[in-house]
Amino acid sequence: MTRTIVAAIDGSPASRAAADWAAREAELRDLPLKLVKVWEPLPDTLAATSASDTTTLEHWSGKVLRAAVEETTARHPALKVLEELIAGRPAEALPEAAAEAELLVLGSRGLGRLGGFLVGSVGLSVVAHSRTPVVLVRAGENAADEYLPETAHGAGRRFRPVVLGLDTERAGDTVTAFAFEEAARRGAPLHVVQSWALPPYTVHAVAAAADLYEQYARDMAALLTGTLLPWREKYPSVEVVEVSRTGGVVDHLLDAAAGASLVVLGRRVRRNPLGTHIGPVAHAVLHHATAPVAVVAHD
Repeated sequence: MTRTIVAAIDGSPASRAAADWAAREAELRDLPLKLVKVWEPLPDTLAATSASDTTTLEHWSGKVLRAAVEETTARHPALKVLEELIAGRPAEALPEAAAEAELLVLGSRGLGRLGGFLVGSVGLSVVAHSRTPVVLVRAGENAADEYLPETAHGAGRRFRPVVLGLDTERAGDTVTAFAFEEAARRGAPLHVVQSWALPPYTVHAVAAAADLYEQYARDMAALLTGTLLPWREKYPSVEVVEVSRTGGVVDHLLDAAAGASLVVLGRRVRRNPLGTHIGPVAHAVLHHATAPVAVVAHD
């Protein structure tokens, strides 16, 4: 089966931004781009009283998809663009459509430069159930946003850093490998963010609190360095910046995301098919980051 990058299309400004980001990613990977439009037939109880029948809905969806293909092809003439029109529920059909793809890209309505994403229930459900890495792209995102401001126009453009949120206690190779690959493709630095808190037993060690804090900070920083050492050796061209801080990991990730071209987070695969399980950190970052966010499933 042909490897592809898949982008979901619905005709909104957010999905157009997602398609354009996906096209640039496909060019970086030298892969075809597949644009997918999912249309949902009306339930029988509504179809009988609705002015829009199944044929009309399918026809309109096809027009939306063809317009997206034409726009993407015009912006990226050297890129092979495929298309697929699917009947079904988007939350179920999109993970299935991207099951063999390298990446699934979705759009999210933007809340402005400082507001981040408005991620709907469909987007959250797709993230929660897709085994393929999912990237959420904010409406209004454009190519210039990926580059350092002083290099965004003209020759010699340089990508902003890729940010990886890493839990060293449950570091998944799949997530780390994805982040290093993305940084390597872009020739961008990789900023790895780790957050930690002092163990509960230190609360009672008031007299030695400062020494305990400094020692624990050194230990956690050393743990991060040790975790990343094999990856540095595997990707010697990637400049790695290690950020090990105490406090809320979401705040640290959002600070880093403000200057990033991409944020990479892990999501542990849940065996329960019910509910939207993406974890509190991923949920918060998806809603508030201003950079595209990749959520990578891992065991």
